[in-house]
This record gives sequence, C-alpha cells and structure tokens, in this order.
Amino acid sequence: MAETTPGSGRERVRVGGRELVVTNLDKVLYPETGTTKADVLAYYAAVAPVLIPAAANRPATRKRWVHGVGTAEAPGEMFFQKNLDHSTPGWVPRASITHKERTIQYPLVNDPATLTWLAQIASLEIHVPQWRVDSHGEQMPPDRLVLDLDPGEGAGLAECVEVAKLARTILQDVGLEPVPVTSGSKGIHLYAALDGTQSSEQISEFAHELARALEADHPDLAVSDMKKSLRAGKVLVDWSQNSAAKTTIVPYSLRGRLRPTVAAPRTWRELSSPSLHQLDYREVMQRVKAGKDPFAAISRRGGAGAGPESHPGGAAAETAGDGGATDPRLETYRAKRDASATPEPFTAERHGLDAGGGTGGTPLRERFVIQEHHASRLHFDLRLERDGVLVSWALPKGVPTSKAKNHLAVQTEDHPLDYLDFEGTIPKGQYGAGTMSIWDSGYYECEKWIAGKEVIATLTGRDDGGLAGPRRFALIHTGRADDQWLIHLMDPQGAGKGRPAAPPKEKPAAAPEPDGAASAEGQPAAPEPDGAASAEGQPAAPDPAGVTPMLATAGTVADLPDKDWQFELKWDGVRALVFGDAGRVRLVSRNGLDMSATYPELTDRSCWPDQDFIADGEIVAVGPSGRPDFGLLQGRMKLTKAADVAKAQASTPVRLMLFDLLSDRGKDLRRLPLSTRRDRLEAFFTPSGCPVELSGVIDGDVRHILESAEELGLEGVMAKRTDGRYVGQRSRSWLKLKFERTQEVVVGGWRPGKGGRGQSVGSLLLGIPDGSRLRYVGRVGSGFSARELAELRQQLDALPRKTSPFAEVPAADAADAHWVTPRLVGEVTFGEWTGSGKLRHPVWRGWRLDKAPKDVVLENAELENVGPKASPGQ
Repeated sequence: MAETTPGSGRERVRVGGRELVVTNLDKVLYPETGTTKADVLAYYAAVAPVLIPAAANRPATRKRWVHGVGTAEAPGEMFFQKNLDHSTPGWVPRASITHKERTIQYPLVNDPATLTWLAQIASLEIHVPQWRVDSHGEQMPPDRLVLDLDPGEGAGLAECVEVAKLARTILQDVGLEPVPVTSGSKGIHLYAALDGTQSSEQISEFAHELARALEADHPDLAVSDMKKSLRAGKVLVDWSQNSAAKTTIVPYSLRGRLRPTVAAPRTWRELSSPSLHQLDYREVMQRVKAGKDPFAAISRRGGAGAGPESHPGGAAAETAGDGGATDPRLETYRAKRDASATPEPFTAERHGLDAGGGTGGTPLRERFVIQEHHASRLHFDLRLERDGVLVSWALPKGVPTSKAKNHLAVQTEDHPLDYLDFEGTIPKGQYGAGTMSIWDSGYYECEKWIAGKEVIATLTGRDDGGLAGPRRFALIHTGRADDQWLIHLMDPQGAGKGRPAAPPKEKPAAAPEPDGAASAEGQPAAPEPDGAASAEGQPAAPDPAGVTPMLATAGTVADLPDKDWQFELKWDGVRALVFGDAGRVRLVSRNGLDMSATYPELTDRSCWPDQDFIADGEIVAVGPSGRPDFGLLQGRMKLTKAADVAKAQASTPVRLMLFDLLSDRGKDLRRLPLSTRRDRLEAFFTPSGCPVELSGVIDGDVRHILESAEELGLEGVMAKRTDGRYVGQRSRSWLKLKFERTQEVVVGGWRPGKGGRGQSVGSLLLGIPDGSRLRYVGRVGSGFSARELAELRQQLDALPRKTSPFAEVPAADAADAHWVTPRLVGEVTFGEWTGSGKLRHPVWRGWRLDKAPKDVVLENAELENVGPKASPGQ
C-alpha cells in the first residue's frame, strides 16, 4: 500500500504491517548507472526473503552514502554508523552491545520494514558479524565461518576462484561445505555453517591455520599476511573477519561502488564459468525471482551445521526441518528436561500457525501464550514468539491489571514454538512439575524490542481469554540481574500517548510467587495510606499563604546516589498548587498568581474530594501528537476573560497532572517522606471524567525509562528521593533529567528587526540575575510565532529604560539595542554554553508568566561550570 502526497517528494508505504514514509525517490544514488533511491528500495524489497535470514539477529553496522556514491572524479561521502540515533522508529528490533568504553544499540535486520527503513536512509551496505544475539541480548557463539579472498595487484577473480576451490577441499575434509559469494567488490567470500559449540577465538584460530596451510602449499597463489608488499599477484586469505569484533558485508547487500554491484551468493558450477563476474542488482533480482538462493544452505540451518572439529559427515545432515531440535537457543530448555519423562514438546514447529508480517498490508503479528502454571507455587508464564522460539518470562504475581503497580517478570529459558499449544501435567520430580493450562493466547503486535533490555507490545487474546481484550504491556529490564524484569500495563497505543493513566484506588490481589522468585521485586512494600504515618501525629494544615512549591535541580543519571528514587515523566507545562476547601478549588502559580479563571475546567469542585486539601501538579496542553505541547499552552496562559477562556477550552484543552499531596483533611503532610505522601495521594484522588489525573510512577532502570521517554518526544524524567520531605524551595531531593537543554531567561532589551520584521523585533537580549544586575547570556531571534511577533513590540514598548540592565554587553549587540526594565521571563532551548558563557543557538520557547525574574537560575550550573553563582534567595 502506498499513499503519495502530490508535490511533496514523500510517499507513505506499508511494509510488513509497518507504516513508513519514504522520500526523495528520484534522487540518483549511483550516477554512473542512474540508479535512484526508488531502485534501491525496490531491490531490497525484492531480496528481503533471502537477505533477512542471512542477517537476522546479527548486530548490523551500516555504511551510508546520503548523497550518493558519486563518480570516479568526485566520490560521494560515506560514513559508518553503528549506534542507532534518536530518529529510529521504535519498532526497529535492536540489541545493546557493551564494548570496552561504551554501549551501542545496533539494529537487527529481522524484518522487511527494517530493511526498507535502512534503504530509506541510504544505508547501501549492511555489515554483520558471524555471531547472533539471543533473546536475552547476549552474544552467542559464531554459527558460521567466513574467509575473505581478496586479490592483490596483478591478481583477479580467476585467481580467487582457484584459492576458493583449494579452501573448499580443506573445509570438506573437516565436514564443512562452503558456499561462495562474489563480494560485489573484487574478490570472493566463502561461508560455512557451524554448530555453535566453539568460540570466536577458536574459529579465528582455525581459519588462520587454514590460511597458513594454503599459503604453505601454494606460495605463488595464496598469502595469509595482510602486508600489501606481499600480496602482488596473489590472493590474500583474510581469516580475521571471524573475530567477534569484526563484520562482513551481508550476502545480498548492495555495494557502495560506482556501479550497484551486490555481494551475491553463487554456486560452485558458476565459479567454474569463464564468464564469471561481479553481479549487479538487476541480475540478482532476476536470480531471486527465479528462486535461486545458494546461501539458503547456510541461512536455513540456523547455525546447526558442523564445526571444524566435527566428524567429517556431520555437516551433511539436513537440519532445516528438524523442528529446532538442534537450535542452540533451545539448549538450556532441553538440558533442564527429560524428553522421556515429561509431556512437554521438544520441537519448534509452527504447526501451520500464521505469524503474519508479510510484505504487503498484513499486520505484523506473531503468536503469544500466557499459561497458568500450578507448580510448587502458582505463577503465570508469558511467552512471545520471536525469530523461531518463544521468549519467556515467569510472572510471580500474575499479569498486571492496573497501571499503578508494576509486576516482577523473571526471564526464563527460550521455549520451542510447540509450547504455544501446550497444556498438561509435568510429573513430580521433573523441572517445573505441576499442572499447566492456557490462560490466554493469540497474536501480539510489537512496537519495540531491544533484546535483553525492553519490549513494548500489544497482546490480543481470545474472546474468552484472561486478558479480556487487547492489552498493551512494557517489559523493562531492571538492570539488577540478568533475569530481573518488570512488566507494566500501558495505555492503548494512540490513547493519551506519553501520558500514563491514573492508577485506581483499589489494588488488585496478587497471585502467589513461584519457588525461587519470592520477594524477587526486592523492594519493601509501600506503607498503607493510614498506617505507619498516622494522621494523628501530623501538624495542622499549613497556612495557604505560606505554601510555596518545591523546586527541582537539573541533574544527570550520574547524580543519582545509591538511594531509593521514584521516577515520573517530566511534564512540559505550568506548575500549579491546588487549594481546596468546602466551597471552592483554586489554582495558584509558583509565583503566587491565581490562575483559577484561566483554567476553570480544573477547578470544578465536583472533580475533587470533598475535604480540605493542598495538592501539587502541572498543567499541560496536549497537542495532536498526544504529547504535552508548551507552545500550545501559551495560547491559554494569558487569557482571563470568561468569553475568551470558554472559546479556548474547546480549541486548547488542558489537563492537570497531580504528583504530590501537601495537606489532607486539615493535616500537614509536608514533613512525611515522599513514599508516604504518594500513598496518601493515591488514596485521596480517584480519577473521573474530569481533566485531572495522577502523574504515573514508573519502575525500572532509569536509563531505560529515559530512552522510552525520549522516544515518546517528552521533555525528560523527574527523579525524586522516596525518603525526601516536601520543602518549599529548590532541592536536590528532586532532580530533573532532561534531554533538551532549556534555560529560563530575563529579557533586558531588544534589537530592531530587518526586512519583513522591520516594524517588529529582530532579537531579544537575554540575561540571568546576578545580584542587582543581569549577566548577559546572548540574544534570541528565532522560534517566535507570527502572533508573538505582533504582540512583542507592544509588550516591550511598555517597559522602556534608558540604561542597560546588564552588567556587560558586547558592543556589537549593544549598538542598536533598546533597553527595557527586566520584568519579563521567558524560556529558550539551546545547543550548549560557549566558553564565554553565552547560549549557543538559542530558540525561543515562550513566556513564563508563572515565574518572576528572581526565580530564574542557571539551570545547568552544576553541569556546565559556567556563569555566576545564584543570588541569595534563589
């Protein structure tokens, strides 16, 4: 399915159930042949059925030519890319690989949509290692060996064929049957399937010895040393690509050469042809269309061939239809069970189950099953079909039914696909002894899968199943142990995206825990709302006039010491203290302004509990994307007239996200720890049809939470000490972990505009309070809406001043400046601080009418080590 936007150069396509936007289809990527991006996309779509098995579950490094490969006279710019950037769609499967100095997220080319996405971003070449990752994100032993036969000066493809045939003889002697691949460059790659029982170091050493043997027996033809001076007229037998750290271009990948050649698998008969040549993409498309796939002998065996130490006949056994009996991912499963004593299945056959995910418009769906397991203790087992096995978790407390409480999920060994239908009794004395029945089963749609780190999926079970309808879950690794995860019930996709639903007051009963997993959450139970922190010992309600909001300090993950923290999403809106008594509810900004008239839908007394209270929260406006939009909120912040507000309520609806309770029924709660206040807040407020809800608490590793929040386009994450009290000032008990750098600023002057902005403002001069003056931090001229520009001059003309409010301003900026009394506070985003303490590339975000100049501080002072110390009282 494709939908084209006329004149936009954009086309919306659907591949394997995923929707993508492809652009610049007419861009020529290979000038010598006129091959366009549309041709590249068509090629990768055609070879997806044969390329994906060769690349699946292997971390992919990409070579990108964004502007094309160029010509011989003017080669195009190429760059390697390993780590996925933030624009990567969430559904792209990936694996996090930790190297010596950093962790890199690599894509896994496991489906046609991912291959299409790589082609869209001009990843012409795809390189992978000889090993795969398992469902835990762990590196498996290599399942194939590769030799790169590279001709030196004076040698060519014919010499490579000679060496390939000699190498084949040696490999056959140890039970390996290699498959040749003309590399698309100059030489030939030889691949052989392995049984996955040996390490990369062992395979590298074997390949090295093979290369030395060829060199010793045929010194005029082969060389194993990479020195160029030794390679003239010979073929280098490059054995080094068997190292765990090395990659090789995946079979069927395009090459970024002057012509669109391909790393093309060949038959041995073809290698004997005098017309042998490197194939281009059109020739390979024809071969695939005709059903030719010589590399299937490697791909379909899934690493189940023989190794160098195997019996000579071992590699000949056909394993494509063995039902996974030799799949190394199921070794742990098989080792724990006696096939003669348990009724559990030992194969991985699909039994005709439709996994979906075709290249047309069929939704990308795979099967799942949730089994109720009456072992020594009752628990539930969640299993998701993934690349030919069932990735499995034990749920000691069952499937979560509330968004308010995450449940422990213990990842167990991968199970064979036949387990999708398994019900029965595992005999006493066997692993997992007890009765197992299917609680629910069906299909799931995967949004995100980072092996060993995070999974987000929507499960659709049977009409009579335990899920009682589609349910969207996130599985997040805690970082505490290899198998410790949390499972979180999420809102349906597209329903309030990025805004967790408020938890209910009642908490569901938990299922008993299985052996070995009791208390596996490792966290003390939260106190009951009126338990340890009894209201009777609390001081009387505070005077509303003396209540000020607690403020957070900018921080990073490194600032989180080894203490208990609570994590919430950072809402991009306006802070509001909520004061309720028997007669009314009021909203007060952080600088003491009453905002009740501006947001009447939030002050409806029927939306709130009857008792007196003081609560804390954030007012947000949700944009069309489902994310909080601070720019959209600007249109509501300035309104006070009832008619204007009523009109804006329809066009710009707002919500109030509650995150703290300061007073309840006349008792001051501010001296209680946050964990107790949170329990009181959940007991205090029951969500209804009103636009007020609880800000959800998110469990899990903060790095994974940050990754998910950033993918959703949110501002950041709040980290709060669970033992912290509520103090009406800035504190390091609350840390704001933001992705985008923002800074509140005070406007101290402006410069006239030019051209179309000649009658308005060209830029604002910005500062941060430093004693009685402002420290100048630069000027901003972009990011203003047309409406803001129209109002800006009028606002500034009302605050004229003869002298500069800044301590010092560069002469170039001060030359035509108009100074104003520093009363207006705004907010900008920026790239970084310059060495001289100025904002680099600031962009206007909007006014902060809820803040006074004295509230403005250097947000990143601890991080940047620039600028003045905060003035007293800030």
